[in-house]
Amino acid sequence: MSLTHPGANSDALRSGATRVAIKTDAQNIEWWRGAVIYQIYPRSFLDTNDDGIGDLNGVVEGLDHIASIGVDGVWLSPFFTSPMQDYGYDVADFCDVDPIFGALEDFDRIIEKAHSLGLRVIIDQVYSHTSDQHPWFVESRQSKTNSKADWYVWADPKADGAPPNNWQSVFGGGAWTWDSRRQQYYFHNFLTSQPDLNVHNEEVQNAILDVTRFWLDRGVDGFRLDALNFCMHDEKLRDNPPAQQDGRILTRPFDYQEHKFNQSHENIPAFLERIRAVTNEYDAIFTVAEVGGPTPLAEMKAFTADDKRLDSAYNFSFLYAEKISRNLVKEALGDWEGAPGEGWPSWAFSNHDAPRAVSRWAHEEDRRQAADLYALLLLCLRGNVFLFQGEELGLPQAHVPFESLKDPEAITNWPLTLGRDGARTPLPWRAEEKNAGFSDATPWLPVDPQHTTLAIDRQNADNASTLNAVRAWIAMRNNHAALRLGDLEFLDFEDTSLLAFLRRHENQTALCVFNLSETDCALQIEDFDQFNCVASANAEYKNALPSVISRLSGFVAIENR
Repeated sequence: MSLTHPGANSDALRSGATRVAIKTDAQNIEWWRGAVIYQIYPRSFLDTNDDGIGDLNGVVEGLDHIASIGVDGVWLSPFFTSPMQDYGYDVADFCDVDPIFGALEDFDRIIEKAHSLGLRVIIDQVYSHTSDQHPWFVESRQSKTNSKADWYVWADPKADGAPPNNWQSVFGGGAWTWDSRRQQYYFHNFLTSQPDLNVHNEEVQNAILDVTRFWLDRGVDGFRLDALNFCMHDEKLRDNPPAQQDGRILTRPFDYQEHKFNQSHENIPAFLERIRAVTNEYDAIFTVAEVGGPTPLAEMKAFTADDKRLDSAYNFSFLYAEKISRNLVKEALGDWEGAPGEGWPSWAFSNHDAPRAVSRWAHEEDRRQAADLYALLLLCLRGNVFLFQGEELGLPQAHVPFESLKDPEAITNWPLTLGRDGARTPLPWRAEEKNAGFSDATPWLPVDPQHTTLAIDRQNADNASTLNAVRAWIAMRNNHAALRLGDLEFLDFEDTSLLAFLRRHENQTALCVFNLSETDCALQIEDFDQFNCVASANAEYKNALPSVISRLSGFVAIENR
Protein backbone atom coordinates (compact mmCIF):
# COMPACT_ATOMS: atom_id res chain seq x y z
CA MET A 1 0.00 0.00 0.00
CA SER A 2 1.30 3.46 -0.90
CA LEU A 3 0.34 6.45 1.20
CA THR A 4 0.14 10.03 0.00
CA HIS A 5 0.39 12.42 2.94
CA PRO A 6 -3.27 13.14 3.77
CA GLY A 7 -2.60 16.53 5.33
CA ALA A 8 -0.72 18.03 2.42
CA ASN A 9 -3.35 20.74 1.89
CA SER A 10 -4.22 21.41 5.52
CA ASP A 11 -4.03 24.86 7.05
CA ALA A 12 -1.69 23.51 9.73
CA LEU A 13 0.80 22.34 7.13
CA ARG A 14 0.64 25.57 5.14
CA SER A 15 1.38 27.49 8.33
CA GLY A 16 4.72 25.75 8.66
CA ALA A 17 4.10 23.01 11.21
CA THR A 18 6.40 20.71 9.21
CA ARG A 19 10.01 21.66 9.87
CA VAL A 20 12.88 21.13 7.50
CA ALA A 21 15.62 20.83 10.09
CA ILE A 22 15.95 19.74 13.69
CA LYS A 23 15.52 22.91 15.65
CA THR A 24 18.15 24.24 18.00
CA ASP A 25 17.66 26.65 20.87
CA ALA A 26 19.55 29.90 21.10
CA GLN A 27 19.65 29.60 24.87
CA ASN A 28 21.22 26.13 24.59
CA ILE A 29 18.25 24.45 26.28
CA GLU A 30 18.10 20.72 25.62
CA TRP A 31 15.84 19.89 22.67
CA TRP A 32 13.84 17.42 24.73
CA ARG A 33 12.98 19.70 27.65
CA GLY A 34 9.27 20.37 27.32
CA ALA A 35 9.11 18.42 24.06
CA VAL A 36 6.03 16.71 22.64
CA ILE A 37 6.86 13.18 21.47
CA TYR A 38 4.51 11.03 19.38
CA GLN A 39 4.41 7.33 20.26
CA ILE A 40 4.23 4.97 17.28
CA TYR A 41 3.01 1.43 17.84
CA PRO A 42 4.44 -0.04 14.60
CA ARG A 43 2.17 -3.10 14.37
CA SER A 44 -0.84 -0.82 14.11
CA PHE A 45 0.53 2.29 12.39
CA LEU A 46 0.47 1.51 8.64
CA ASP A 47 0.82 -1.74 6.68
CA THR A 48 2.62 -1.36 3.33
CA ASN A 49 3.04 -5.03 2.32
CA ASP A 50 -0.54 -6.12 3.01
CA ASP A 51 0.07 -8.80 5.59
CA GLY A 52 -2.23 -7.15 8.14
CA ILE A 53 0.66 -5.94 10.32
CA GLY A 54 2.15 -2.46 10.30
CA ASP A 55 5.79 -2.20 9.30
CA LEU A 56 8.77 0.14 9.26
CA ASN A 57 8.08 1.24 5.69
CA GLY A 58 4.67 2.29 6.96
CA VAL A 59 6.40 4.41 9.58
CA VAL A 60 8.49 6.06 6.86
CA GLU A 61 5.37 6.88 4.85
CA GLY A 62 3.45 8.12 7.88
CA LEU A 63 6.14 10.46 9.21
CA ASP A 64 4.71 13.33 7.14
CA HIS A 65 1.46 13.13 9.08
CA ILE A 66 3.34 13.16 12.37
CA ALA A 67 5.53 16.09 11.32
CA SER A 68 2.41 18.03 10.29
CA ILE A 69 1.19 17.85 13.89
CA GLY A 70 4.24 19.82 15.02
CA VAL A 71 5.74 17.38 17.54
CA ASP A 72 9.45 17.27 18.34
CA GLY A 73 10.04 13.56 17.89
CA VAL A 74 8.72 10.03 17.73
CA TRP A 75 9.01 7.08 20.09
CA LEU A 76 8.96 3.71 18.36
CA SER A 77 7.63 0.77 20.34
CA PRO A 78 9.64 -2.46 19.83
CA PHE A 79 10.36 -3.68 16.32
CA PHE A 80 13.19 -6.06 17.26
CA THR A 81 13.47 -9.76 16.46
CA SER A 82 10.92 -11.51 18.64
CA PRO A 83 8.60 -14.53 18.81
CA MET A 84 5.92 -11.93 19.67
CA GLN A 85 4.54 -13.67 22.74
CA ASP A 86 4.39 -10.19 24.28
CA TYR A 87 4.34 -8.37 20.93
CA GLY A 88 7.95 -7.27 20.81
CA TYR A 89 8.71 -6.80 24.49
CA ASP A 90 10.10 -10.36 24.43
CA VAL A 91 13.29 -9.64 22.48
CA ALA A 92 15.24 -12.44 20.79
CA ASP A 93 17.82 -10.12 19.18
CA PHE A 94 18.33 -6.61 20.49
CA CYS A 95 20.26 -5.53 17.38
CA ASP A 96 18.05 -6.59 14.51
CA VAL A 97 14.60 -5.95 13.06
CA ASP A 98 11.95 -8.65 13.10
CA PRO A 99 11.13 -9.69 9.51
CA ILE A 100 7.44 -8.86 10.00
CA PHE A 101 8.50 -5.20 10.34
CA GLY A 102 11.22 -5.16 7.67
CA ALA A 103 14.99 -4.87 7.92
CA LEU A 104 17.66 -2.66 9.44
CA GLU A 105 17.84 -0.71 6.19
CA ASP A 106 14.18 0.24 6.68
CA PHE A 107 14.99 1.54 10.14
CA ASP A 108 17.82 3.60 8.65
CA ARG A 109 15.28 5.16 6.28
CA ILE A 110 13.16 6.14 9.30
CA ILE A 111 16.14 7.91 10.84
CA GLU A 112 16.98 9.67 7.59
CA LYS A 113 13.46 10.86 6.84
CA ALA A 114 12.61 11.78 10.43
CA HIS A 115 15.71 13.93 10.71
CA SER A 116 14.94 15.59 7.37
CA LEU A 117 11.53 16.54 8.81
CA GLY A 118 13.03 17.89 12.02
CA LEU A 119 11.92 14.92 14.11
CA ARG A 120 14.05 13.12 16.68
CA VAL A 121 13.77 9.33 16.98
CA ILE A 122 13.52 7.52 20.32
CA ILE A 123 13.29 3.75 20.55
CA ASP A 124 12.31 1.29 23.26
CA GLN A 125 14.97 -0.64 25.12
CA VAL A 126 14.12 -3.66 27.27
CA TYR A 127 16.91 -4.19 29.78
CA SER A 128 14.91 -6.16 32.33
CA HIS A 129 14.41 -9.43 30.41
CA THR A 130 14.63 -11.18 27.05
CA SER A 131 12.73 -13.81 25.15
CA ASP A 132 13.49 -17.42 26.06
CA GLN A 133 14.56 -17.70 22.40
CA HIS A 134 17.35 -15.16 22.81
CA PRO A 135 20.77 -16.84 22.23
CA TRP A 136 21.88 -15.67 25.67
CA PHE A 137 19.13 -17.65 27.38
CA VAL A 138 19.45 -20.63 25.04
CA GLU A 139 23.07 -20.94 26.20
CA SER A 140 22.38 -20.06 29.84
CA ARG A 141 19.85 -22.85 30.32
CA GLN A 142 22.17 -25.59 29.00
CA SER A 143 24.23 -25.97 32.18
CA LYS A 144 25.33 -24.32 35.42
CA THR A 145 28.88 -23.85 34.14
CA ASN A 146 28.61 -22.33 30.65
CA SER A 147 29.81 -18.80 29.87
CA LYS A 148 26.33 -17.31 30.32
CA ALA A 149 25.21 -19.49 33.20
CA ASP A 150 24.87 -16.45 35.47
CA TRP A 151 23.33 -14.09 32.89
CA TYR A 152 19.80 -14.90 34.09
CA VAL A 153 18.23 -15.37 37.52
CA TRP A 154 18.45 -19.08 38.42
CA ALA A 155 17.73 -20.70 41.77
CA ASP A 156 17.50 -24.17 43.29
CA PRO A 157 14.15 -25.50 44.47
CA LYS A 158 13.24 -25.74 48.10
CA ALA A 159 13.64 -29.14 49.75
CA ASP A 160 10.10 -30.09 48.77
CA GLY A 161 10.62 -29.04 45.13
CA ALA A 162 8.70 -25.78 45.49
CA PRO A 163 9.91 -22.51 43.91
CA PRO A 164 12.54 -20.53 45.82
CA ASN A 165 10.08 -17.91 47.12
CA ASN A 166 6.58 -16.46 46.77
CA TRP A 167 7.20 -13.93 43.98
CA GLN A 168 4.33 -13.56 41.50
CA SER A 169 4.30 -12.71 37.80
CA VAL A 170 2.63 -9.56 36.46
CA PHE A 171 0.75 -11.66 33.91
CA GLY A 172 -0.59 -14.17 36.43
CA GLY A 173 0.78 -17.13 38.37
CA GLY A 174 4.12 -17.68 40.04
CA ALA A 175 7.24 -15.89 38.81
CA TRP A 176 9.38 -19.05 38.72
CA THR A 177 9.45 -21.76 36.03
CA TRP A 178 11.23 -25.11 36.34
CA ASP A 179 13.87 -25.93 33.73
CA SER A 180 14.82 -29.60 33.56
CA ARG A 181 18.10 -28.95 31.73
CA ARG A 182 19.61 -27.07 34.66
CA GLN A 183 17.49 -28.70 37.36
CA GLN A 184 16.71 -25.18 38.56
CA TYR A 185 14.00 -22.57 38.44
CA TYR A 186 14.39 -19.39 36.38
CA PHE A 187 12.76 -16.10 37.34
CA HIS A 188 10.37 -14.09 35.14
CA ASN A 189 8.49 -10.99 36.22
CA PHE A 190 6.29 -11.29 33.15
CA LEU A 191 5.52 -14.25 30.87
CA THR A 192 7.24 -17.61 31.36
CA SER A 193 8.80 -16.93 27.94
CA GLN A 194 10.40 -13.71 29.28
CA PRO A 195 13.23 -14.77 31.62
CA ASP A 196 14.73 -11.97 33.69
CA LEU A 197 18.29 -10.91 33.03
CA ASN A 198 20.67 -10.90 35.98
CA VAL A 199 21.59 -7.23 35.68
CA HIS A 200 23.68 -7.48 38.85
CA ASN A 201 26.21 -9.29 36.62
CA GLU A 202 28.71 -6.82 35.16
CA GLU A 203 29.05 -8.90 31.99
CA VAL A 204 25.31 -8.52 31.42
CA GLN A 205 25.56 -4.79 31.96
CA ASN A 206 28.42 -4.60 29.45
CA ALA A 207 26.37 -6.54 26.88
CA ILE A 208 23.43 -4.18 27.42
CA LEU A 209 25.69 -1.15 26.95
CA ASP A 210 26.92 -2.65 23.69
CA VAL A 211 23.28 -2.72 22.55
CA THR A 212 22.93 0.92 23.56
CA ARG A 213 25.96 1.86 21.47
CA PHE A 214 24.69 -0.15 18.49
CA TRP A 215 21.56 1.98 18.19
CA LEU A 216 23.32 5.24 19.01
CA ASP A 217 25.77 4.53 16.20
CA ARG A 218 22.75 3.99 13.95
CA GLY A 219 21.55 7.52 14.67
CA VAL A 220 18.84 7.28 17.33
CA ASP A 221 18.26 10.32 19.51
CA GLY A 222 17.21 8.62 22.70
CA PHE A 223 15.68 5.68 24.54
CA ARG A 224 12.57 4.86 26.47
CA LEU A 225 13.61 2.22 29.03
CA ASP A 226 10.87 -0.33 29.56
CA ALA A 227 9.99 -1.78 32.98
CA LEU A 228 13.17 -0.27 34.37
CA ASN A 229 12.44 -0.84 38.05
CA PHE A 230 12.12 -4.58 37.32
CA CYS A 231 15.70 -4.92 36.09
CA MET A 232 17.28 -6.02 39.40
CA HIS A 233 16.15 -8.42 42.09
CA ASP A 234 16.96 -9.16 45.72
CA GLU A 235 19.88 -11.60 45.56
CA LYS A 236 18.82 -13.18 48.87
CA LEU A 237 15.51 -14.12 47.21
CA ARG A 238 13.47 -13.09 50.23
CA ASP A 239 9.68 -13.49 50.18
CA ASN A 240 7.58 -10.44 49.35
CA PRO A 241 5.25 -9.35 52.16
CA PRO A 242 1.49 -9.17 51.54
CA ALA A 243 0.12 -5.85 50.33
CA GLN A 244 -2.47 -3.91 52.27
CA GLN A 245 -5.87 -4.39 50.65
CA ASP A 246 -8.08 -1.39 49.88
CA GLY A 247 -11.25 -3.20 48.90
CA ARG A 248 -10.53 -3.27 45.16
CA ILE A 249 -11.31 -6.34 43.08
CA LEU A 250 -7.89 -7.79 42.29
CA THR A 251 -7.48 -9.73 39.06
CA ARG A 252 -3.83 -10.79 39.53
CA PRO A 253 -1.97 -12.62 42.32
CA PHE A 254 0.76 -10.05 41.63
CA ASP A 255 -1.42 -7.37 43.24
CA TYR A 256 -1.65 -9.23 46.53
CA GLN A 257 2.02 -8.55 47.29
CA GLU A 258 4.15 -5.56 48.20
CA HIS A 259 6.95 -5.80 45.63
CA LYS A 260 9.79 -5.19 48.01
CA PHE A 261 12.22 -7.79 46.71
CA ASN A 262 11.45 -8.62 43.07
CA GLN A 263 11.86 -5.04 41.83
CA SER A 264 13.03 -1.53 42.78
CA HIS A 265 16.50 -2.62 43.86
CA GLU A 266 18.77 0.01 45.37
CA ASN A 267 21.56 -0.72 42.87
CA ILE A 268 19.57 0.28 39.78
CA PRO A 269 20.68 3.96 39.90
CA ALA A 270 24.34 2.93 39.72
CA PHE A 271 23.59 1.00 36.52
CA LEU A 272 21.83 4.06 35.12
CA GLU A 273 25.01 6.06 35.66
CA ARG A 274 26.78 3.61 33.38
CA ILE A 275 24.07 4.14 30.74
CA ARG A 276 24.43 7.92 31.10
CA ALA A 277 28.19 7.66 30.64
CA VAL A 278 27.57 5.97 27.27
CA THR A 279 24.90 8.41 26.08
CA ASN A 280 27.20 11.30 27.07
CA GLU A 281 29.61 10.09 24.39
CA TYR A 282 26.97 11.12 21.84
CA ASP A 283 25.16 14.38 21.18
CA ALA A 284 21.78 15.44 22.62
CA ILE A 285 20.54 11.99 23.67
CA PHE A 286 17.28 11.81 25.63
CA THR A 287 16.55 9.00 28.10
CA VAL A 288 13.23 8.38 29.84
CA ALA A 289 12.28 5.60 32.24
CA GLU A 290 8.98 3.83 32.60
CA VAL A 291 8.40 3.45 36.36
CA GLY A 292 5.45 1.33 37.43
CA GLY A 293 4.06 0.59 40.85
CA PRO A 294 1.75 2.27 43.37
CA THR A 295 4.45 4.57 44.83
CA PRO A 296 6.78 5.47 41.95
CA LEU A 297 7.89 8.96 42.98
CA ALA A 298 11.01 8.04 44.95
CA GLU A 299 12.29 5.87 42.11
CA MET A 300 11.50 8.50 39.50
CA LYS A 301 13.51 11.03 41.49
CA ALA A 302 16.38 8.59 42.04
CA PHE A 303 16.48 7.52 38.38
CA THR A 304 16.74 11.15 37.18
CA ALA A 305 18.88 12.77 39.87
CA ASP A 306 21.80 15.17 39.45
CA ASP A 307 22.29 15.06 35.67
CA LYS A 308 24.19 11.81 35.98
CA ARG A 309 21.46 9.25 35.40
CA LEU A 310 18.45 9.61 33.11
CA ASP A 311 16.83 12.79 31.83
CA SER A 312 13.23 11.97 32.63
CA ALA A 313 10.73 9.40 33.90
CA TYR A 314 7.00 8.79 33.73
CA ASN A 315 4.61 6.65 35.74
CA PHE A 316 1.04 5.41 35.51
CA SER A 317 -0.65 8.14 37.57
CA PHE A 318 -2.78 9.14 34.59
CA LEU A 319 -2.54 5.96 32.53
CA TYR A 320 -4.36 3.81 35.08
CA ALA A 321 -6.59 6.51 36.59
CA GLU A 322 -10.31 5.78 36.36
CA LYS A 323 -11.13 9.50 36.27
CA ILE A 324 -9.37 12.82 35.82
CA SER A 325 -9.65 15.36 38.63
CA ARG A 326 -8.02 18.46 40.03
CA ASN A 327 -6.59 16.45 42.92
CA LEU A 328 -5.06 13.85 40.60
CA VAL A 329 -3.26 16.51 38.57
CA LYS A 330 -2.11 18.35 41.69
CA GLU A 331 -0.78 15.17 43.27
CA ALA A 332 1.02 14.04 40.13
CA LEU A 333 2.68 17.35 39.27
CA GLY A 334 2.99 18.83 42.73
CA ASP A 335 6.03 16.72 43.58
CA TRP A 336 8.07 18.18 40.69
CA GLU A 337 9.04 21.69 41.73
CA GLY A 338 12.32 22.04 39.84
CA ALA A 339 14.56 21.81 42.90
CA PRO A 340 18.34 21.62 42.30
CA GLY A 341 19.34 18.16 41.09
CA GLU A 342 15.75 17.17 40.31
CA GLY A 343 15.02 15.47 37.02
CA TRP A 344 12.35 16.43 34.52
CA PRO A 345 8.99 14.60 34.49
CA SER A 346 7.16 13.19 31.48
CA TRP A 347 3.42 12.64 31.19
CA ALA A 348 1.09 10.45 29.15
CA PHE A 349 -2.69 10.13 29.32
CA SER A 350 -2.78 7.14 26.94
CA ASN A 351 -0.34 4.59 25.57
CA HIS A 352 -0.07 0.96 24.43
CA ASP A 353 -0.29 -0.34 28.02
CA ALA A 354 -3.53 1.32 29.11
CA PRO A 355 -7.10 1.82 27.85
CA ARG A 356 -7.46 5.15 26.06
CA ALA A 357 -8.10 8.07 28.39
CA VAL A 358 -11.16 9.41 26.61
CA SER A 359 -12.95 6.10 27.32
CA ARG A 360 -11.76 5.89 30.92
CA TRP A 361 -12.64 9.45 31.85
CA ALA A 362 -15.69 10.50 29.82
CA HIS A 363 -19.18 9.23 29.10
CA GLU A 364 -19.67 8.02 25.56
CA GLU A 365 -21.81 11.01 24.58
CA ASP A 366 -19.11 13.41 25.81
CA ARG A 367 -16.06 11.77 24.27
CA ARG A 368 -15.70 14.11 21.30
CA GLN A 369 -15.74 17.12 23.62
CA ALA A 370 -13.57 15.44 26.24
CA ALA A 371 -10.90 14.50 23.69
CA ASP A 372 -10.26 18.19 23.00
CA LEU A 373 -10.25 19.11 26.68
CA TYR A 374 -7.79 16.38 27.62
CA ALA A 375 -5.48 17.21 24.72
CA LEU A 376 -5.29 20.87 25.73
CA LEU A 377 -4.69 19.94 29.37
CA LEU A 378 -1.92 17.48 28.51
CA LEU A 379 -0.17 20.10 26.37
CA CYS A 380 -0.21 22.60 29.23
CA LEU A 381 1.51 20.38 31.82
CA ARG A 382 5.03 21.05 33.01
CA GLY A 383 7.29 18.32 31.63
CA ASN A 384 7.53 16.33 28.45
CA VAL A 385 4.37 15.13 26.70
CA PHE A 386 3.89 11.71 25.13
CA LEU A 387 1.08 11.68 22.58
CA PHE A 388 -0.03 8.14 21.71
CA GLN A 389 -0.92 7.42 18.08
CA GLY A 390 -4.60 8.13 17.53
CA GLU A 391 -4.77 10.44 20.53
CA GLU A 392 -4.48 13.36 18.10
CA LEU A 393 -7.71 12.04 16.57
CA GLY A 394 -9.55 11.60 19.86
CA LEU A 395 -9.88 7.85 19.34
CA PRO A 396 -11.85 6.04 22.05
CA GLN A 397 -10.95 2.57 23.27
CA ALA A 398 -11.77 0.09 20.51
CA HIS A 399 -14.03 -2.86 21.12
CA VAL A 400 -12.15 -6.12 20.56
CA PRO A 401 -14.23 -9.29 20.97
CA PHE A 402 -12.75 -12.06 23.08
CA GLU A 403 -12.07 -14.30 20.08
CA SER A 404 -9.90 -11.53 18.55
CA LEU A 405 -7.86 -10.71 21.65
CA LYS A 406 -4.07 -10.99 21.36
CA ASP A 407 -2.84 -9.40 24.59
CA PRO A 408 -1.86 -12.17 27.07
CA GLU A 409 -2.85 -10.02 30.03
CA ALA A 410 -6.29 -9.27 28.56
CA ILE A 411 -6.91 -12.95 27.82
CA THR A 412 -5.86 -14.02 31.32
CA ASN A 413 -8.01 -11.43 33.10
CA TRP A 414 -11.02 -11.30 30.76
CA PRO A 415 -13.65 -9.96 31.31
CA LEU A 416 -12.65 -8.02 34.44
CA THR A 417 -10.23 -5.69 32.66
CA LEU A 418 -10.43 -3.81 29.38
CA GLY A 419 -6.96 -5.02 28.49
CA ARG A 420 -4.50 -3.37 26.13
CA ASP A 421 -5.69 -4.54 22.72
CA GLY A 422 -8.39 -1.86 22.53
CA ALA A 423 -5.67 0.80 22.56
CA ARG A 424 -3.53 -1.06 20.01
CA THR A 425 -5.94 -1.38 17.10
CA PRO A 426 -4.94 0.02 13.68
CA LEU A 427 -4.71 3.75 13.07
CA PRO A 428 -7.49 4.94 10.72
CA TRP A 429 -6.04 6.81 7.73
CA ARG A 430 -8.88 7.05 5.20
CA ALA A 431 -12.53 6.67 6.10
CA GLU A 432 -13.72 5.32 2.75
CA GLU A 433 -11.00 2.72 2.21
CA LYS A 434 -10.88 -0.90 3.31
CA ASN A 435 -9.81 -1.21 6.97
CA ALA A 436 -9.72 2.59 7.11
CA GLY A 437 -6.66 2.62 4.85
CA PHE A 438 -4.46 0.71 7.30
CA SER A 439 -4.13 -2.44 5.17
CA ASP A 440 -5.76 -4.27 2.27
CA ALA A 441 -5.42 -7.50 4.27
CA THR A 442 -7.25 -8.52 7.44
CA PRO A 443 -5.56 -6.53 10.23
CA TRP A 444 -3.95 -8.32 13.16
CA LEU A 445 -6.53 -6.56 15.36
CA PRO A 446 -9.88 -5.43 13.97
CA VAL A 447 -10.56 -1.81 13.01
CA ASP A 448 -13.37 -0.49 15.18
CA PRO A 449 -16.11 1.14 13.03
CA GLN A 450 -16.30 4.06 15.45
CA HIS A 451 -12.68 4.87 14.55
CA THR A 452 -13.42 5.05 10.83
CA THR A 453 -15.46 8.22 11.23
CA LEU A 454 -12.47 9.79 13.00
CA ALA A 455 -9.99 8.95 10.23
CA ILE A 456 -7.08 11.24 9.44
CA ASP A 457 -8.35 12.30 6.01
CA ARG A 458 -11.70 13.44 7.41
CA GLN A 459 -10.12 15.34 10.28
CA ASN A 460 -7.60 17.02 7.99
CA ALA A 461 -10.53 18.42 5.99
CA ASP A 462 -12.40 19.64 9.09
CA ASN A 463 -11.04 22.84 10.60
CA ALA A 464 -12.94 22.11 13.84
CA SER A 465 -11.52 18.60 14.26
CA THR A 466 -9.54 17.32 17.23
CA LEU A 467 -6.57 16.80 14.90
CA ASN A 468 -6.44 20.43 13.80
CA ALA A 469 -7.00 21.59 17.38
CA VAL A 470 -4.03 19.50 18.54
CA ARG A 471 -1.89 21.00 15.77
CA ALA A 472 -2.81 24.50 16.89
CA TRP A 473 -2.16 23.77 20.56
CA ILE A 474 1.23 22.17 19.96
CA ALA A 475 2.19 25.27 17.96
CA MET A 476 0.98 27.38 20.89
CA ARG A 477 3.12 25.37 23.32
CA ASN A 478 6.16 25.69 21.08
CA ASN A 479 5.63 29.43 20.66
CA HIS A 480 5.22 30.22 24.36
CA ALA A 481 8.21 29.48 26.57
CA ALA A 482 6.02 29.63 29.68
CA LEU A 483 4.12 26.55 28.46
CA ARG A 484 7.15 24.61 27.25
CA LEU A 485 9.67 25.45 29.96
CA GLY A 486 7.97 27.38 32.75
CA ASP A 487 7.43 26.46 36.37
CA LEU A 488 3.96 25.64 37.63
CA GLU A 489 1.84 27.08 40.44
CA PHE A 490 -1.64 25.75 41.20
CA LEU A 491 -4.55 28.10 41.89
CA ASP A 492 -7.38 27.00 44.17
CA PHE A 493 -11.08 27.71 43.70
CA GLU A 494 -14.03 26.89 45.90
CA ASP A 495 -15.46 24.85 43.05
CA THR A 496 -13.29 21.73 43.04
CA SER A 497 -14.37 20.97 39.47
CA LEU A 498 -12.03 23.71 38.28
CA LEU A 499 -8.37 22.99 37.71
CA ALA A 500 -6.24 26.09 37.29
CA PHE A 501 -2.52 26.80 37.31
CA LEU A 502 0.04 29.35 36.23
CA ARG A 503 3.06 28.59 34.08
CA ARG A 504 5.87 31.17 34.25
CA HIS A 505 9.12 31.60 32.35
CA GLU A 506 11.14 34.80 32.40
CA ASN A 507 8.74 37.64 31.42
CA GLN A 508 5.85 35.47 30.30
CA THR A 509 2.98 33.96 32.33
CA ALA A 510 0.35 31.53 31.11
CA LEU A 511 -2.95 31.03 32.93
CA CYS A 512 -4.45 27.58 32.27
CA VAL A 513 -8.02 26.86 33.43
CA PHE A 514 -10.04 23.66 32.90
CA ASN A 515 -13.56 22.68 33.87
CA LEU A 516 -13.34 18.90 34.22
CA SER A 517 -16.97 18.53 35.27
CA GLU A 518 -20.23 18.01 33.40
CA THR A 519 -21.77 21.30 34.54
CA ASP A 520 -20.91 24.94 33.89
CA CYS A 521 -18.95 26.71 36.61
CA ALA A 522 -18.67 30.34 37.67
CA LEU A 523 -15.14 31.64 37.28
CA GLN A 524 -13.98 34.34 39.67
CA ILE A 525 -10.46 35.42 38.79
CA GLU A 526 -9.03 38.72 39.95
CA ASP A 527 -5.87 40.53 38.91
CA PHE A 528 -5.71 38.90 35.47
CA ASP A 529 -7.00 41.83 33.42
CA GLN A 530 -3.86 41.93 31.25
CA PHE A 531 -4.18 38.32 30.11
CA ASN A 532 -5.41 37.47 26.61
CA CYS A 533 -6.87 34.09 25.69
CA VAL A 534 -4.76 32.36 23.06
CA ALA A 535 -6.47 28.95 23.00
CA SER A 536 -9.69 27.34 24.15
CA ALA A 537 -11.32 23.92 24.03
CA ASN A 538 -15.04 23.48 23.39
CA ALA A 539 -15.98 27.13 23.88
CA GLU A 540 -15.06 30.45 22.29
CA TYR A 541 -13.00 32.21 24.94
CA LYS A 542 -11.32 35.20 23.33
CA ASN A 543 -9.47 38.17 24.73
CA ALA A 544 -11.17 38.98 28.06
CA LEU A 545 -11.43 36.10 30.50
CA PRO A 546 -14.91 34.55 30.89
CA SER A 547 -17.06 34.81 34.01
CA VAL A 548 -18.48 31.34 33.37
CA ILE A 549 -16.53 28.38 32.05
CA SER A 550 -18.59 25.79 30.22
CA ARG A 551 -18.68 22.11 31.06
CA LEU A 552 -15.74 20.07 29.75
CA SER A 553 -13.96 23.13 28.43
CA GLY A 554 -10.77 25.03 29.11
CA PHE A 555 -8.64 27.93 28.01
CA VAL A 556 -5.11 29.31 28.04
CA ALA A 557 -4.40 33.02 28.50
CA ILE A 558 -1.02 34.73 28.19
CA GLU A 559 0.53 37.84 29.70
CA ASN A 560 3.87 39.22 28.52
CA ARG A 561 5.76 41.81 30.54
